[in-house]
Order: sequence, then structure tokens, then C-alpha cells
Amino acid sequence: MTNNDPIATLIGQAHGLIRSGNTKEALDLLAQGVEKHPNSYDLHLNHALTYRELGHLKEAVLALNKAIAIEPYSFTALLSKGTILEQMGRPRGAAQVYKDALRIAPADKSLPPSLLEPTQRARQLVAEQANALANHLRDSLAELRSEHSGDDLRRFDESLEVFAGTKRVQNAEPIQLHYPRLPAIPFFDRHHFPWMDTLEAATDTIREELTALLNAGLPGFKPYVQYAPGTPENQFAPLNHNSKWSSLWLWKDGERQEEAIAQCPKTAAVLEELPLADQPGFAPTALFSALAPHTRIPPHTGSTNTRLLVHLPLVLPGPAGFRVGNETREWKIGEAWAFDDTIEHEAWNDADETRVIMIFDIWNPLLSAAERELVAALLTSHKDWVEG
Repeated sequence: MTNNDPIATLIGQAHGLIRSGNTKEALDLLAQGVEKHPNSYDLHLNHALTYRELGHLKEAVLALNKAIAIEPYSFTALLSKGTILEQMGRPRGAAQVYKDALRIAPADKSLPPSLLEPTQRARQLVAEQANALANHLRDSLAELRSEHSGDDLRRFDESLEVFAGTKRVQNAEPIQLHYPRLPAIPFFDRHHFPWMDTLEAATDTIREELTALLNAGLPGFKPYVQYAPGTPENQFAPLNHNSKWSSLWLWKDGERQEEAIAQCPKTAAVLEELPLADQPGFAPTALFSALAPHTRIPPHTGSTNTRLLVHLPLVLPGPAGFRVGNETREWKIGEAWAFDDTIEHEAWNDADETRVIMIFDIWNPLLSAAERELVAALLTSHKDWVEG
């Protein structure tokens, strides 16, 4: 807007009246303005803010509704409306408006200082109301849910949390190959893996070889994250070329790592008896993963949902955890699980010593034999094309 703009001039005059203490006169002036220029977002917004200055909160909301009707994606107008509804003692209504505002909110570093605190308050109220709604839903459904206590209700429980807003929708987000129509299951049930008992029974054998490596200072372990110069590091910047997260690969991209296997022949023998993923040039992958004390692996997703990762905890010196999607689990020595790593996941070691697990990949059990063969061929064909 320029100084020759009649709307800008009118708003400037109203601001001058407010600064001189004549807020009521400013309100009257703005009322005349919106009557003459009913499609002016700026006039409706200033009209609303002046109503609020005078304590006329209902009128302020009505004026903001007119501004929002003109510019539905106005962060300032939505944030202001939520703030006023909160002032009116309507926290649930305020939270609904705040959620709309937060969906389009700029990053905090881009916000004007005057909007930073209201934005933080909006997040706080949305979280408070989400927790209150979740508690209400759980309480109201408690009796009915207890009638089905023998059923597996994990999906329902998660749906309640997502519906209330205490958790978010978690989808598979592969960075390489997305295979359609596979459900996004964080942790797969054990009945898919009859061989898992055999793996767990070998825990002591594997730990014996790992303990020898630990006592020798983890020879052969190298930083897990090793980006080439110029590669975007994103959330992994603190761990890039950092031994706080290190690994010893037994199989990598489908190739046996003979030097490492020579250090852990019994472990390799156990793995060779398991149905590892078979994708020439890509899988199997099998490794020991060591996480230093008080270190966190940031949230990330894996390459393709045609495979799962298996974890076998081997060294747990203290508090450590793992999250996949909306489900968080604690490690237990010798208890394995299989999960879809294309769902956002993260791990942490809050102990004072190093945590070590074994990781290897397997086919997603929901793929047919034909699909597995075709996926392996697809990835090989793509690799040939890229390198050709």
C-alpha cells in the first residue's frame, strides 16, 4: 500500500487516534471504512483489533471472521481469533482455530517478535486440549473397552490418540522404493517369524564374540554415518563421521565382509541360517550397531518398505529406548523385534556406557515369492541404468 491509497490513509488515521487515546473514534472511523470498502482485509483486521482493544471481544471475532473470509490463510487473523476466543473462556474453540493457524505458521525464526509468544501459547493450548480430549475419550470408552480386553486393541488405542491430536498419523516414507498397498505396521507380530526363537536362543553365542570385540576396543567399527563432502547432512550432521554411532558390518549391500566375519564366525553362522533379504547389490545387510553414552539417533526413515529390519539387543548398560511411529519400546537383552524402518523411527542411549545391538534385514513377510523376485530384479535394473 502507498500513501495515496485511501485505505492505507484511513488505517493510518485510525492508528493515530489510538495512539492519542481516542480508540472509540478510531473504531467509528474504521467502521465507516469497512462499510465503504467491504472487501478490504486490512480494514476488517484493524477493525477487529480495535474492537479487542476496547474489550468488545464478540464484535472482534465477528470482524475477524470477515477478514478470514477474504484471506482464509491469514496466519495473523487466525492467531488473533484464537487468542480472543481464549480470552472469552472458550479454550476448545480457541484450540480449533489455533490448529488451523499452526498448520500455516511460518518458522519461529521468521516470525515478528510480537507474534512469537502468541504462537508458542497456541501450541501449548492445542497440546493441553488434545490431552484433555484424549483423557475424556479414554474415560468415556473405558467400560466398553474393558469388555474387549482380550482382544488386541493397539490399533484402536493409537487411532484414539491420533483422533484426539496427542499423536500424529504415521505413514511409510521410503527414501528409495515405495511398494503400494503394504500396511504401515511399526512392529510386526512374531507369528510372521517362526525362526525368531532360534535367533534369540543364539544370543549368548553372539554376545560372546561381541564381548571380545568390546574388550579389544571395538576393532573394525566405523562411524555409521559417512556422507561424502557436499551431501546434505540434515538431522545427521552431528553424527556424520562421528564414532558416537559406529558399526561393524558383516554383510553390506549384499556382500559378505570377510574381515569382520573372521572376527565373528559363530555370529555369521547364525545369520546364515536365517531368511535374510536377498537383493543382489542391496541386501542382505547385517551389522553390530554401537551407540555411545548419552547419544541419540535422530528421527529418520529407511529405503524401502519391501524389507523389514530386525534388532537383537546385546549390550544394554542402562536406560535406552526405541520409537517407531507412535510406538515406543524398551530394549531387553535377547528379545528381538522386526519393524518397518520406512516409518519414522529414532533411538537413544541415556546410559553411561555404550549400547550395542545387532541389525539385519529381511523381506517384508506380506510380499509373495514372486513379488520378492521382481523387486530384487527391479532394483538391480535401476542400478544398472544409473551406472550405465
